Amino acid sequence: MNDRGAGSTDSLQFAAIYREQGAFVYRILRRLGVPVEALEDATQDVFMVVHRRWDAYDREVPIRSWLFGITRRVAADTRKRMHRLASRSEGRADTERIRDPADVAARAEASDFVARFLDTLDEDKRVVFVLADVEGLTAPEIGAALGVNLNTIYARLRAARLRFMAARREWTGAAAEVG
Repeated sequence: MNDRGAGSTDSLQFAAIYREQGAFVYRILRRLGVPVEALEDATQDVFMVVHRRWDAYDREVPIRSWLFGITRRVAADTRKRMHRLASRSEGRADTERIRDPADVAARAEASDFVARFLDTLDEDKRVVFVLADVEGLTAPEIGAALGVNLNTIYARLRAARLRFMAARREWTGAAAEVG
């Protein structure tokens, strides 16, 4: 077992990880389909798992790769739980506050488009697309995080990007017809 000194060091390391990576975890959860109203709880769930499993963390693995694995599982569990609760309560509350109503509408429309697009992707392509094009991870980092061959990562990313471009063309064409 850890003595008090080691425990203190672990607590300091954990606090630093939370400060440095909390926003990353939050964004990944959102991009993996966790509803806005569940993001804070899901983020806490991720870091509870991190705290429980801290001793098992292999320091040779990049922290974001390890966090992503945990975050992905928590996101899936949260989506399932929220889906079950959806029949009892409807709607999503967008907590973002923007003064200009035109900005609110444009951001909501773009956000809805991206969310709808991400929902059309299978889980494998969705994860790779979010990590690469939203979070800015490199293909080798994604491969390490997922334990997937680099060529497979590139193939999934290319397929997702092609679908995104097609969906965007369709969306902007439809918007032009309406406007």
